[in-house]
Amino acid sequence: MSPLQLSVYWRLSLVFFFLSFLFFIDIFAAAVVAVSCRRGNDTMAPTAGGGQSRPGESSESGNRDSVCEWTDWLAYGQRVYMVGLLLGSLVGGAISDRYGKRTVLLVCVYVHAVCGLVPAVLPQPFLYLAVRCLTGVCCCCINICSFSLAVEWTLPAARLWSSAFLPFCFSLGTMGGAPLAWLSPTWRQLHLSLALPQLVCLPLYLSIPESPRWLQLRKRTDVLERYRCNSPADKQCLELLLLSDQQKDTEAQKEQPPGGHALSDIIHLKHPTVLLRLFIMSYLSAASALTYFGICMNIGSFGVGVYSAQFFSGLSEAPCLLVPLVRLGRRPISILALFLSGAACFLSLLLSRCNGEPVLVMSLALLGKLCILAALFISTLYSIELFPTVVRQRCVSLVNLSFRLGCLVNSLVPSTPNGAISLAAMVVYSSGPIVGCGLCLLLPETSGIPLPDSVEDCERQPRLRPPSMKALWRARKPASRRTRKPETLPAEKEETHTHTPSTHTGLI
Repeated sequence: MSPLQLSVYWRLSLVFFFLSFLFFIDIFAAAVVAVSCRRGNDTMAPTAGGGQSRPGESSESGNRDSVCEWTDWLAYGQRVYMVGLLLGSLVGGAISDRYGKRTVLLVCVYVHAVCGLVPAVLPQPFLYLAVRCLTGVCCCCINICSFSLAVEWTLPAARLWSSAFLPFCFSLGTMGGAPLAWLSPTWRQLHLSLALPQLVCLPLYLSIPESPRWLQLRKRTDVLERYRCNSPADKQCLELLLLSDQQKDTEAQKEQPPGGHALSDIIHLKHPTVLLRLFIMSYLSAASALTYFGICMNIGSFGVGVYSAQFFSGLSEAPCLLVPLVRLGRRPISILALFLSGAACFLSLLLSRCNGEPVLVMSLALLGKLCILAALFISTLYSIELFPTVVRQRCVSLVNLSFRLGCLVNSLVPSTPNGAISLAAMVVYSSGPIVGCGLCLLLPETSGIPLPDSVEDCERQPRLRPPSMKALWRARKPASRRTRKPETLPAEKEETHTHTPSTHTGLI
């Protein structure tokens, strides 16, 4: 890797490490407020001498009591955050294409860090919800810009690893945020401990380079020349990156009709093959979002401590870094991951209803979360390879929109009075991947196949077709004839016939 590539990767890894701190802060805030408010109520109880201790006697009690007055609002924090993610997915791509991925990334990272600090200074309910919505918008824009920068600074042969490395850093941040939250017993300390590390690292992000493809499209040759002069390795890397992008643009220009393709896009979108694939991938995205975030946001309801459960939740996602090493193809690994996820969630549901060990129940749920995360990782590439070039971006955007809607719907699912996942929700989390496993059988295998440029290319992709009874009968009939033929053939013809069954058997 060239120095600029290393600069991009280790800084983006730091961004994703801290991104998880505010992603799961609602879980830690609910636990901290529950403990601090219970202690506050205990201190308000009458003492043996008939007196009553005042909350103002403690240095932290003022902020703690102000939060305890609107604890019911905390339940809406997660929902507002998911709304922010949905809004960010609608505007993040367009803003980054216009103003540059580096610029949008830096602005969102700075705003994201400040949003973590505001609730510690001003713990007000309306301000808290507004900050959570803005945090969700920034988180989604950071996600879009980071993945784009990582992919565009990576050669085509290794771009699969860039999509696996950043979620791995996010899982490491999930593991690192749990001890920090455990060491923060109050509302103010919790937000300070999760926001101050981000504020300290903000100057490091100023050295992130811009996307070379965006600079080339905007004719920013001065910046590209400065990147080339950085080192010989950077110059060679940029030449390879820009060469591959130029070849891609040349092929796209050849495929584009002279009069534009607005009408062609509508025709392609209405084609049954495209509609079927769009429905399947949208369902898989929504079902995966329900299962993944349903387990993530309710990890403390399995009878295990919320901090240790969150730590092991991040640890369970770390093996997804090895997904690029699996060479099973897109469809087999998607089917396997979805089936294992649904089966693990279903077993976790059975054990929880049979009063099983909480550690075993949580382990099965985390196994289901790991498998659904692997399915999400594969579906990101699968969506790109399934749709034709003329409507690929629109279809992928619709699939991503389905994922965000699944996140939003999950935040609206109510829990039981004791805080556990409801039976209906757990049934949905386990049955959704199983149904998606069956729908994947209708999709073709796209691994190692060129991207389709038209609907005709999509229909030529290999798909799983079960053999018909007529084909099986035709295959059986010649085989039965070959077994009877040697009994009547002469000796000299038997010698030539002995070589044919092996070839026919191989073809069958």
